[in-house]
Amino acid sequence: PEGKAIINVEDNGVGIVEEALEKIFIPFYTTNKQGSGIGLSLSRQILRLHNATIGAKSVPDRGTTFTLRFS
Repeated sequence: PEGKAIINVEDNGVGIVEEALEKIFIPFYTTNKQGSGIGLSLSRQILRLHNATIGAKSVPDRGTTFTLRFS
C-alpha cells in the first residue's frame, strides 16, 4: 500500500512446526535448549512502539518467512 513499507525476511531452513509457530511471540517461549525466548517477543514489542507489526509463516522442511509491516 502507498506510504507503507513491508519487509519480508525468508529462509530455506527446516521451518517451524505449526504448534510452535503459534507460540513464538510469547515471552520466554523457546524450542532451543540454550535459548532465552526473548528475541521475537522483544522484536514484536519494539515494532509495536513504532506502529509496526511482525508476523510469521512457515512450512516445515521448506522454510520460514517473517513479515514486518511499517505504517
